[in-house]
Amino acid sequence: MDKKIEHKKNLKGKVLLFGGVYSNLQALEKLKSIAEEENILPENCICTGDIVGYCAQPEETVQLFKLWGAKSIAGNVEIQLREGAENCGCDFKAGGRCDGFSQLWYPYAQSKLSKSSLDFMKTLPDNLQFEHAGKKVTVVHGSYFNISEFIFKSTPWETKSKNFKATKSDVIIAGHCGLPFHHIEENKMWLNPGVIGMPANDGSPQVWYMILNDEKEKLSFSHHTMDYNYTLTSKLMQNDLLPQEYARTIITGIWDNCEILPPMESGWQGFGIPL
Repeated sequence: MDKKIEHKKNLKGKVLLFGGVYSNLQALEKLKSIAEEENILPENCICTGDIVGYCAQPEETVQLFKLWGAKSIAGNVEIQLREGAENCGCDFKAGGRCDGFSQLWYPYAQSKLSKSSLDFMKTLPDNLQFEHAGKKVTVVHGSYFNISEFIFKSTPWETKSKNFKATKSDVIIAGHCGLPFHHIEENKMWLNPGVIGMPANDGSPQVWYMILNDEKEKLSFSHHTMDYNYTLTSKLMQNDLLPQEYARTIITGIWDNCEILPPMESGWQGFGIPL
C-alpha cells in the first residue's frame, strides 16, 4: 500500500518534537503550555505518533490535541484503532508482560474513543517531511519501512542508514521506542525526542521532548525534560481497568520490565539517559 506522506513548507524558527502522548492528558497540557511560552506555533509542534496509549484519558487527549492544532503522524496505535483491530500492533513479544498489559489498556482506549477522535486518526499521514535550516527532515514512527520497528541508540547505523537512503533525508525524527537519543554519522542525524506519556526508565517521573532550531541558518537540536502533574495521571489510572504497573511507572520512572530493550539500553534502567 502506498504511504500517505504530508509535505510541509520550509519550517522557520523553533520546532517542538515529541512522541508517545499515550492518553496522558496532564503531560499534553503541560507541553502545550511550554510551546505557548516559547512562542512555538502549533504547526511547528510535531508528534511522532501514539497519541493514545497506556493512560486513562484517551478521548480527552485526542480532543485537546485537535484543539491545539499540533501536527502528528500515525503511530501503530492510531492505525490499529482507526481500523478496528483487536490489538495495538506494538510488536510486543507474544505472551510477554507488555503484550499482557496491552490486552488491558488497548480495549480500554477502544471503549473510550468517540467517532470524532477515530475520524481524526484517519486524517493522520504515515510520514511527514519538511525542510529546516536547509536540511530535509522526515518524521517516522518506528522506521520508514516498519511502523512498529524498535530502533534504539544501540541499533546499528546500517539499519538506520537504509531509512535515509529511502527517504533521501538528512534528518530522521523517529518515535516508538520510548527513549530519547541522537545518533549522528555520515553527516546524517537520527533523532528521537522520547515520549511525554511515560518516563524513560531513568528513575525520574519527568518526561522528554526535543527542540530543533535554525539559528544562523544551521540546524541544531536540544533534549529537554518536563515536569507535569504526574500524581494526577497515576491516580486516574488506578481504575481497575488499566495495568497498575504502568500507574506505578508514572511515579517511579522505572519500567515494569525491559523486554523490548537491547542490553545497552536495559543497563541504563534507573541510572539516567546518557545524552
